[in-house]
Amino acid sequence: MSVILLLILASLTVGLIFLGAFIWSVRSGQYEDTLTPAMRMLTDEPSEKISKTNSKLK
Repeated sequence: MSVILLLILASLTVGLIFLGAFIWSVRSGQYEDTLTPAMRMLTDEPSEKISKTNSKLK
């Protein structure tokens, strides 16, 4: 019986640690902008292409 109580307390402790880490990451802004980084890859041109294009125009 004492082993079951020990395992329950250990699992609750681990669960509370993960819950605290999740709340901390949400409050620090980790999940605020999930769309822009994925869309930026599709719209921005790499700097190498821009510099080659600019040198061809001159």
